[in-house]
Amino acid sequence: MKFLKTNNVHFIYSSQIIMRRYMKKIFLITVSFVLLSFQGFSASLDIGRDQDSIHMDPILVSQNADVWVLNNMHSLIVRNNRDATGIEPDLAESWDISSDGKTYTFNLRDNLKFNDGTPLKSSDAKFSIERLRDGEGSVFGSMFGIIDSIDTPDDRTVVFNLKEASTPFLSFLALFAAAILPEDQVTNDYDNWVKKSTGAGAFKMTEWAKGSKLVLEKNEYYWESGLPKLDKVTWHYIPNDNARIIKMQAGEIDAIIFVPFNKIAELDANNEINVNLDPSSRMDHILINHSHKPLGDVRVRKALNLGIDVDSIIKTVAFGYATPANSYVPAGGMYYHKANKGYGYDPDQARQLLDDAGVSNLDLDFVLQAGDANFEQIGVLVKDQLGKIGVNVNLIKQESGQAWETIVDGAYDLNTNYWTNDVIDPDQKTGFVLYGDDPDALSYYTRYNNPKVNEMINKARLEQDASKRKQLYYDIQQTSTNDAHWIHLYYSPFRNAARTNVNDFYQNPMGRFMLETTSVSN
Repeated sequence: MKFLKTNNVHFIYSSQIIMRRYMKKIFLITVSFVLLSFQGFSASLDIGRDQDSIHMDPILVSQNADVWVLNNMHSLIVRNNRDATGIEPDLAESWDISSDGKTYTFNLRDNLKFNDGTPLKSSDAKFSIERLRDGEGSVFGSMFGIIDSIDTPDDRTVVFNLKEASTPFLSFLALFAAAILPEDQVTNDYDNWVKKSTGAGAFKMTEWAKGSKLVLEKNEYYWESGLPKLDKVTWHYIPNDNARIIKMQAGEIDAIIFVPFNKIAELDANNEINVNLDPSSRMDHILINHSHKPLGDVRVRKALNLGIDVDSIIKTVAFGYATPANSYVPAGGMYYHKANKGYGYDPDQARQLLDDAGVSNLDLDFVLQAGDANFEQIGVLVKDQLGKIGVNVNLIKQESGQAWETIVDGAYDLNTNYWTNDVIDPDQKTGFVLYGDDPDALSYYTRYNNPKVNEMINKARLEQDASKRKQLYYDIQQTSTNDAHWIHLYYSPFRNAARTNVNDFYQNPMGRFMLETTSVSN
């Protein structure tokens, strides 16, 4: 037996599977050597994904279908490193932080250009971050409210003056929404700009047929020498899990994302396919809409938590590739509270809480993403389990884009969803999931709002003492769990698969596909 550790989750593989994996590697090395000797590298990668993109403006999006494409179209001042363990240079080649922690000075690389050849200057950086902070509908704008002013003494220097020293500020600049955009185009020709989402990343968008595919092509002006290795990447929208798998097995596409748990071993046994279980910040959960009566009553939300058997869901749905979640912070993440106390499964106590709240014959609409086998299985199990405590659950399946709009609009009672971190510091997720004073994110559209939690979040953003900041996040995790702000499900790895001729198809713990280093051999 062999244990593969991924963010504190251990996955057990039989010796047969390990042997198959070694055999595939030998096979791939042999075949690749022969083919590369005669043909070199192919320049195109076709990926099957479960969701279509909705919008191409970095400040207006939060769903991963948008984020993971934008990550390869845009560049940032700084970025998370490959393993998401630290911050490294991107458009800025160096920076300095003042002794009082309130002034950050960044030196941009020389000769930077957007993907249309337009020069990229410090004024574009100033514009982009101010727009992120102040723009109408900016989803993560509150994170950047700490900025007092931005100076650009020359075309290659950007100076951030903060209102107060902010521990997570540098990591904030690695957020996808902090992409540096061309000021002139966004300001004067927004409708045309957003169709292309012109940026300075490794790729540029050349086609987007909604409901079908999104095509990226190599950015010839990308600053990083020798990258990207691919000339073209096509994201194919294939919402049905089985359809994605069949197309990859047939060689119609090169890779897929979100392999169903029950297909991992089967696909890994295929000599032409590799399954990648990459370290992940992913957490699956069930959103509860607090604005719908009686879900605003904490007793009812606690009853729902107690009425759901998470261990049974993991066993049935995740096939041992996940562990129970006890916090909104991912296991192994910064300030993760391992001892945070959750609810467990207690249907008797759940029924008592409903009685105490005077609630009977509760009827809830549970919105699910159609075609996602795991989400659909969870829906069936939750319907059965909550039925045993007297709660009727109506399963409503919607196409992924429609389901997301339903969540944002608040037209749901329950919804199965997941989150992956975009920055290393816990502030981003904490603010999006729990900060009730944010009118745009609305606590991940649950409408949860606890003034005590809001106050702790504000304090944590400014606290310089690491131990005190850690305790604040511990308190935030326990308080929000006590409030039953949502239903914790499980932590799991990223589950992607690619044909064996695809090299370095890697997703880092923050969810970013490192496509600039990916290649495909013929």
